[in-house]
Amino acid sequence: MTSKSIITVFALLTCTFPLFGQIEEGSDEGKKLEKKKMEKADYIPEIHGTIRAKYEYQPEINAGRFEVRNARFSVTGNVHPSIAYKAEIDLSDEGNIKMLDAYTRLFPIKDINFTIGQMRVPFTIDAHRSPHQQYFANRSFIAKQVGNVRDVGATVCYQLKKNFPLIIEAGLFNGSGLTNQKEWHKEMNYSIKAQFFFIKGLNIELSTQTIKPESIRIYMYDVGLSYQYKRFLIEGEYLFKQYENNAFQDVHAMNSFANYELPLPRIFKSMSLLVRYDFMTNHSDGYIDSKTGKLNINDYKRQRVTGGVTFNIDKPFIADIRLNYEKYFYSASGIPKESEQDKIVLEFMTRF
Repeated sequence: MTSKSIITVFALLTCTFPLFGQIEEGSDEGKKLEKKKMEKADYIPEIHGTIRAKYEYQPEINAGRFEVRNARFSVTGNVHPSIAYKAEIDLSDEGNIKMLDAYTRLFPIKDINFTIGQMRVPFTIDAHRSPHQQYFANRSFIAKQVGNVRDVGATVCYQLKKNFPLIIEAGLFNGSGLTNQKEWHKEMNYSIKAQFFFIKGLNIELSTQTIKPESIRIYMYDVGLSYQYKRFLIEGEYLFKQYENNAFQDVHAMNSFANYELPLPRIFKSMSLLVRYDFMTNHSDGYIDSKTGKLNINDYKRQRVTGGVTFNIDKPFIADIRLNYEKYFYSASGIPKESEQDKIVLEFMTRF
């Protein structure tokens, strides 16, 4: 399927289907102020942060470890009712410091915004979640290995909130990641993502992107659906990855989970019971091996079943305590990485 056909499908879906529901926007992603002139208080930046600390134990090797998975801090605000900004840094991404988001967002006309800078590429449902929005201690294979892309570029986003609620976002990116921004590019990466809200609680997502880590271009297509009804949430997502000139076998990845939330009378606001199944086939990151001249397998084919319980403490701070157990299944030829094996995870997440 070509990029033109993907865009055509999105356009047809947008014009054909009657959509109902509501679009919920994040409060810390850079927003338009519904006023003509800002007052002094409107210039004050909002500061947000996410701390995720955990303990993991692997029964197969009888070993454990403590880890600060994230220590993210972000600053967002407005310099004009129609000009917003965001800067986010992770002081401990598994012990490393990383600059994540750094962008300016403009709202030139109603329902349209333009973003330029460093950001997560609009693609998939699960890979686009911030750490405080994740349901499990460890990300799905789609979010971590197969579909996780952050880059420098620009996007245009159209949001229709009434009558036919939808979000369509398209962007162009360097394709060289976050650290090689001085390179010149004759070819750009692109990404297109569309979300449709047929009824309240239902989100249908279609997205595509292409990347070129080195000399081989990679095409990705993703479809996802999530539905929340009262205390119950289900989600399913499928990703297909194809390499130019058959440089590597096609990659298939899937993520599905269910979450049921029970209110609690004291201390904790609620308790969530969760189960997840995800899988991926052999995967390459697109970088050629200098010795063989070919793409190597970076992640071997595997399946995983995750069960867990999450205790949630409500505002003023949003805090979760998660206990997960992950069971991995590899094929006979699969070689597990040290951190990709059966494990028990206890995680504390705090968002402010």
